[in-house]
Amino acid sequence: MMVVSTYIGIYYNVVICIAFYYFFSSMTNVLPWAYCNNPWNTPDCAGVLDASNLTNSSRPATLPRNFTHLLNHTLQRTSPSEEYWRLYVLKLSSDVGNFGEVRLPLLGCLGVSWVVVFLCLIRGVKSSGKVVYFTATFPYVVLTILFVRGVTLEGAFTGIMYYLTPQWDKILEAKVWGDAASQIFYSLGCAWGGLITMASYNKFHNNCYRDSVIISITNCATSVYAGFVIFSILGFMANHLGVDVSRVADHGPGLAFVAYPEALTLLPISPLWSLLFFFMLILLGLGTQFCLLETLVTAIVDEVGNEWILQKKTYVTLAVAVAGFLLGIPLTSQAGIYWLLLMDNYAASFSLVVISCIMCVSIMYIYGHRNYFEDIQMMLGFPPPLFFQICWRFVSPAIIFRLKNATKPSRDWGPALLEHRTGRYAPTTAPSPEDGFEVQPLHPDKAQIPIVGSNGSSRLQDSRI
Repeated sequence: MMVVSTYIGIYYNVVICIAFYYFFSSMTNVLPWAYCNNPWNTPDCAGVLDASNLTNSSRPATLPRNFTHLLNHTLQRTSPSEEYWRLYVLKLSSDVGNFGEVRLPLLGCLGVSWVVVFLCLIRGVKSSGKVVYFTATFPYVVLTILFVRGVTLEGAFTGIMYYLTPQWDKILEAKVWGDAASQIFYSLGCAWGGLITMASYNKFHNNCYRDSVIISITNCATSVYAGFVIFSILGFMANHLGVDVSRVADHGPGLAFVAYPEALTLLPISPLWSLLFFFMLILLGLGTQFCLLETLVTAIVDEVGNEWILQKKTYVTLAVAVAGFLLGIPLTSQAGIYWLLLMDNYAASFSLVVISCIMCVSIMYIYGHRNYFEDIQMMLGFPPPLFFQICWRFVSPAIIFRLKNATKPSRDWGPALLEHRTGRYAPTTAPSPEDGFEVQPLHPDKAQIPIVGSNGSSRLQDSRI
C-alpha cells in the first residue's frame, strides 16, 4: 500500500498541475485551444469553430456541410485542443526515452500544487479535514451547473443515450472486467492505505459499517452523475460536428484535456465554463492528494514512533512534499506524459485488486475470521451483517482453493527416470498409460520393465519418462 501510494502521489500531483495550467490559461476572452490560428498549429489543424479548413479567422462561424464532410473523412484532421495539448502544453517528444527539456510553465504549476497540498496538511488531519469539507462538496455544485447547461444543449440526449446503452458484445472481454475492477478500487480508495490511515483517527466506537455503505453508494452515484455531465456535452459536440459520439469520446488525459476542453469552446462564454471545469478537477485532485500525502506521513511517523518525530510532524510533511516535487520534475519534461501513463497503468490498476485480495485472505485465514468478527462487534456493538460474513468466509475460501490448485505441482512432476522416483516421488500405484509415463531405456543394455495395461495385456516400456 505504501509503495502504491508513493507512486500515485508522485504523478497525481502532475495531473493536478496540468489542471492548474489549463485553469490559468482559461483566464482570457478567447480560449487558446479554440482556433487554429496559433503559432504552434499545423496545417492539419481543423477547428470546429473555423469557417473552413486551415482558416485563420479569429471569430466563430457556422460550420458548413463540406467542412463537416471533411471532418468525417479526413484521417489527418487534428483538433486545435489536441495540438494545444501535444504541441504547446507538453511539447511532446518523439518517444519515452527522449526527455527533451523541462516545461517551465508545468514545473511552476507543479510547485504551486505541492505548496497548496503542504499548506492544507500543515497541521495534519486537523487542517485537511476542514479543507476537505470544501474540496469534497463544491465539485457537486460545479457538476450540477455543468449538468443543467449540458442537458439543455442540442444533441445532449444522443450523448446520454450512448452513455446508457450497454455494449453487450464487450461483456465477455476480460479487459472490460479488469478495467471495471481497477476503476472501483481506484475510486473507492481500496488498497491505497488511505482508508486505514483516516480511519485510525476515528473514535473507537465510530460506526464504520454505516460509513462504508454510505461512501460506496455515494461514490457509485457520483460516477454515474458525472457520466451524464460528460456525455451530454460530448453529445452536443458530436451533433455539432455531424459525427457519432464514439468519434469524440476519449479516455484518460485525452478526455480531460482534449475532448472536453474542445467541447467547451462550443458553449457561449466558454472561458467561464472552462474555469469551472478545471477548478472542479483541481478540487477533486487535491482531495485525493491530501489523502495520499497524509498516508505517507502517518506511516512514517507511526513507524518511527518517538516523541521527537511526533512533535515535528510538520517537518515530515514538508520533507515528503519536497521529495514528491523533486521526483515529479521528470514528469514535467517533454517525455513526462509517457512516464505518467506508464506509472498510472502499472502502479495503480490491477495491483490494487491483488493487494486487496491478499489483505482479505490474510485477515480471514491468518488473523482469523472469528477474531475479526469479534473485533468488529466490540467496536460497533453488533456483529458484521450476514452478507459480509458469507463473502469473507465462503467467497474468499473459493479464491484460496483456486490459489492452492494453481500452486500444486502436476502428478508427473519429479525425476525423469522411473528408477529415480523414490521417497516422496515413489508412485503409490503401478503407473498406467493414462498417467502419461512413457518409459524408455537410458542405455541400450538396461533391463526393460514389464508394464501391465488396463486391459490385462502386458507390454515393455523403458524407464525414462
